[in-house]
Amino acid sequence: MKTTAFNLAGIFLLSAMILSCSKTDVATSPVALKDAFSSSTQKLNNAMTDIASTQAFELLSISNTSTLKSGTTTTATTGYKAKIPLSLVAGVYTYKALKTNASRDFPLIRFFTTSPDNSKMVVNLPLSKMKNPRVLRQYQAADSMLTNNFSISVTDYFNNYNSYHDYEYTNVADIKIDNVNSGSLKIKSNVSPVLGTQYASQFAFTNGYTAKYQYASGDTTVSSFTIMKENGVVYKEELITTRKDTAKFGHERQYTLTIGDVKIVRRSNHASEVYVKNVLQPKAVLAIIDHDDDEGDEDKEEHSICKKRDVQITFEDGTATTISTLIGNSIDNISMLYTSLHQVYFAAYIVDWIAYDIYYKR
Repeated sequence: MKTTAFNLAGIFLLSAMILSCSKTDVATSPVALKDAFSSSTQKLNNAMTDIASTQAFELLSISNTSTLKSGTTTTATTGYKAKIPLSLVAGVYTYKALKTNASRDFPLIRFFTTSPDNSKMVVNLPLSKMKNPRVLRQYQAADSMLTNNFSISVTDYFNNYNSYHDYEYTNVADIKIDNVNSGSLKIKSNVSPVLGTQYASQFAFTNGYTAKYQYASGDTTVSSFTIMKENGVVYKEELITTRKDTAKFGHERQYTLTIGDVKIVRRSNHASEVYVKNVLQPKAVLAIIDHDDDEGDEDKEEHSICKKRDVQITFEDGTATTISTLIGNSIDNISMLYTSLHQVYFAAYIVDWIAYDIYYKR
């Protein structure tokens, strides 16, 4: 009986060890890299299709820099200063068509009626005017028939501008289109001649996606662009550089690209590596390709898949492809989000111009 019991115990112990080893081998064995790339990039493409189908995405694509800057460049060159808290600009500003042949420098606030609100700044105007800022100051016969179906509600605002190299800016707002929530915006920027630049902006779409951009300068500069679905990363690029003379982006120390379960890492003086679910794929061969226009541009540009950078992957079976090929047409929409979060033109155009008009009592 004792012998039988010991034999059974030995069998159970051996079985447990075999199962344990089997589980460990599965956890540490290389994942099919090509499948992981295909799956992760397809999820990214699906995400960009969902994001691009929203009206908020169309608003973010507004980048009429000539119109935006016309009201700020003149004053910037004369060294203007402003300190505008939310309490100064709180109120409801509602668009009303105004018959005028005004120029682009005509105070924007003249096109709005004002009513009090002690807690936030709300701007209501026609969506068609918002989409085409060039015609906002132009009167057309049909303007009196337009409905104010776009609304931006600013719940936190602070604009303390001393110079291009010394200012603090905050803008937190909710967006509505046709009286339906369309997303929320957060911008926070702090620029100091001593402390450098700290910038963060994000836009949360109502379908669960959020796009973020962050930049922090110093002896080590860190910048990142992220697209998330709830708490999961769909796409992320992070660049870490070290200071080099006056270049905004100096010597690249580390570049990381994450697409779903796949993460690519290149460190200075090291071979590039690729991970799937944090498991290193040692047989993959990577080449990061930069398309700089001129020699030395590598220190001036924030290299990105959206801008002058690509990654070539050679799989274990010898076949090769690039990230731009896998992403396909989505790269244009990713690039648009990337660019928009650097500036957020539509919010700056409407909210900031009205705020400056109030501050300067135009």
